[in-house]
Formats: sequence, C-alpha cells, structure tokens
Amino acid sequence: MTKAHIVNEITKNTGVDKEMVLNIIEAFMEAIKNSMAQEENVYLRGFGSFVVKKRAQKTARNIPKNTAMIIPEHNIPSFKPAKTFTELLKK
Repeated sequence: MTKAHIVNEITKNTGVDKEMVLNIIEAFMEAIKNSMAQEENVYLRGFGSFVVKKRAQKTARNIPKNTAMIIPEHNIPSFKPAKTFTELLKK
C-alpha cells in the first residue's frame, strides 16, 4: 500500500477532500520525523511506537580491499507494533 492508496482510502471513508488528507498525512509524517530527529520517541496507543535506537561504534571489514573501517555510533529509527496490532496480524 502506498501513500496514494492511504489517501484514497481515508478520502473514501471520511468524505474529506484528497488534497486536505494528503496535507494532513504529510504533516503527520513530518511531525514524527522531527520528533525522532530530536531523539524523542513517538507513541501511538493501539498502533505502535516509533523508537530511536542507538547503534554502538563497531569495526567493519571491506573484504575486497582487505581493510578495516570504524563505523561510528549512530541512531536508527525503529517501529514496534502494539500488542493489539500484532494479534490482528496473527489471525
């Protein structure tokens, strides 16, 4: 499912204009990205959590060149679905 499919589905279910729905979805995604960029987690009860995880510094190998390189500590985004969400998918 793409963003366009989501917009069409919401428009069909609510009767709200497509352009308005698209603007709301864009603002929603931007708010989540901005919160996570500031290392704040986002919790949506009944849906799931967008969590910032820290990856520790590690040494990696470039096999073709046979060299080692250090990958610095960094943050990555992660999504953890709510229990009700995972139960729905198991059915």
